[in-house]
Amino acid sequence: MEDYHLCPKFESAFELIGKRWTGLIIRVLQTGPKRFKDLTEIIPNVSGKVLTERLKELESEGIICREVYPEMPVRIEYSLSTKGEDLIPVFNELQKWSIKWVGLQKDLQIKEPIRKE
Repeated sequence: MEDYHLCPKFESAFELIGKRWTGLIIRVLQTGPKRFKDLTEIIPNVSGKVLTERLKELESEGIICREVYPEMPVRIEYSLSTKGEDLIPVFNELQKWSIKWVGLQKDLQIKEPIRKE
Protein backbone atom coordinates (compact mmCIF):
# COMPACT_ATOMS: atom_id res chain seq x y z
CA MET A 1 0.00 0.00 0.00
CA GLU A 2 1.29 3.43 -0.90
CA ASP A 3 2.14 5.91 1.81
CA TYR A 4 -0.53 8.52 1.04
CA HIS A 5 -1.32 11.58 3.14
CA LEU A 6 -4.07 14.13 2.68
CA CYS A 7 -2.97 17.72 2.33
CA PRO A 8 -3.93 19.50 5.59
CA LYS A 9 -5.21 22.49 3.60
CA PHE A 10 -7.45 20.28 1.47
CA GLU A 11 -8.71 18.52 4.58
CA SER A 12 -9.48 21.86 6.26
CA ALA A 13 -11.24 23.21 3.15
CA PHE A 14 -13.30 20.05 2.77
CA GLU A 15 -14.26 20.14 6.44
CA LEU A 16 -15.58 23.70 6.04
CA ILE A 17 -17.32 23.27 2.69
CA GLY A 18 -18.63 19.83 3.60
CA LYS A 19 -20.69 21.04 6.56
CA ARG A 20 -24.41 20.67 6.08
CA TRP A 21 -25.97 23.69 4.33
CA THR A 22 -22.63 25.44 3.69
CA GLY A 23 -22.38 24.37 0.06
CA LEU A 24 -25.98 25.39 -0.61
CA ILE A 25 -25.41 28.81 0.94
CA ILE A 26 -22.36 29.36 -1.24
CA ARG A 27 -24.23 28.14 -4.33
CA VAL A 28 -27.16 30.50 -3.69
CA LEU A 29 -24.83 33.47 -3.14
CA GLN A 30 -23.26 32.79 -6.53
CA THR A 31 -26.33 34.44 -8.06
CA GLY A 32 -25.69 37.70 -6.18
CA PRO A 33 -26.15 39.34 -2.78
CA LYS A 34 -28.95 38.02 -0.60
CA ARG A 35 -30.60 39.03 2.64
CA PHE A 36 -31.09 36.53 5.47
CA LYS A 37 -34.78 36.23 4.60
CA ASP A 38 -33.93 35.48 0.96
CA LEU A 39 -31.63 32.66 2.03
CA THR A 40 -34.28 31.11 4.29
CA GLU A 41 -36.79 31.20 1.42
CA ILE A 42 -34.39 29.66 -1.10
CA ILE A 43 -33.09 27.06 1.38
CA PRO A 44 -36.32 26.41 3.35
CA ASN A 45 -35.14 23.45 5.44
CA VAL A 46 -32.27 25.25 7.16
CA SER A 47 -33.10 26.63 10.59
CA GLY A 48 -32.42 30.26 11.38
CA LYS A 49 -29.94 29.25 14.07
CA VAL A 50 -27.90 27.03 11.75
CA LEU A 51 -28.02 29.57 8.93
CA THR A 52 -26.69 32.24 11.30
CA GLU A 53 -23.88 29.90 12.41
CA ARG A 54 -22.89 29.03 8.85
CA LEU A 55 -22.94 32.66 7.72
CA LYS A 56 -20.69 33.63 10.64
CA GLU A 57 -18.28 30.77 9.83
CA LEU A 58 -18.14 31.69 6.15
CA GLU A 59 -17.61 35.35 7.00
CA SER A 60 -14.82 34.53 9.47
CA GLU A 61 -13.13 32.40 6.79
CA GLY A 62 -13.36 35.28 4.32
CA ILE A 63 -15.63 33.37 1.90
CA ILE A 64 -18.58 35.74 2.23
CA CYS A 65 -18.99 39.43 3.01
CA ARG A 66 -21.63 40.89 5.28
CA GLU A 67 -22.71 44.38 4.26
CA VAL A 68 -24.77 46.50 6.67
CA TYR A 69 -26.75 49.36 5.13
CA PRO A 70 -27.66 52.09 7.63
CA GLU A 71 -31.29 52.40 6.59
CA MET A 72 -34.48 52.21 8.57
CA PRO A 73 -34.92 49.35 9.10
CA VAL A 74 -31.30 48.26 8.85
CA ARG A 75 -30.61 46.12 5.79
CA ILE A 76 -27.96 43.39 5.84
CA GLU A 77 -26.83 41.57 2.71
CA TYR A 78 -24.49 38.64 2.26
CA SER A 79 -22.39 38.13 -0.85
CA LEU A 80 -19.40 36.11 -1.97
CA SER A 81 -15.99 37.64 -1.43
CA THR A 82 -13.24 37.26 -4.02
CA LYS A 83 -12.17 34.15 -2.11
CA GLY A 84 -15.73 32.83 -2.31
CA GLU A 85 -16.02 33.64 -6.01
CA ASP A 86 -12.97 31.44 -6.60
CA LEU A 87 -15.23 28.52 -5.58
CA ILE A 88 -17.66 29.13 -8.46
CA PRO A 89 -15.81 26.90 -10.97
CA VAL A 90 -15.54 24.17 -8.32
CA PHE A 91 -19.28 24.28 -7.66
CA ASN A 92 -20.04 24.39 -11.39
CA GLU A 93 -18.05 21.18 -11.86
CA LEU A 94 -19.82 19.60 -8.88
CA GLN A 95 -23.14 20.56 -10.48
CA LYS A 96 -22.14 18.81 -13.72
CA TRP A 97 -21.06 15.73 -11.78
CA SER A 98 -24.32 15.66 -9.78
CA ILE A 99 -26.42 15.94 -12.93
CA LYS A 100 -24.57 12.98 -14.37
CA TRP A 101 -24.36 10.73 -11.31
CA VAL A 102 -26.50 11.69 -8.30
CA GLY A 103 -29.77 9.82 -8.12
CA LEU A 104 -28.92 7.73 -11.16
CA GLN A 105 -29.97 4.46 -9.55
CA LYS A 106 -33.21 6.00 -8.28
CA ASP A 107 -33.91 7.59 -11.67
CA LEU A 108 -33.44 4.23 -13.36
CA GLN A 109 -35.44 2.48 -10.64
CA ILE A 110 -32.65 0.03 -10.01
CA LYS A 111 -32.94 -1.66 -6.65
CA GLU A 112 -29.45 -3.17 -6.56
CA PRO A 113 -26.23 -1.20 -6.90
CA ILE A 114 -24.66 -1.04 -10.34
CA ARG A 115 -21.62 -3.30 -10.41
CA LYS A 116 -18.54 -2.57 -12.43
CA GLU A 117 -16.83 -5.66 -13.75
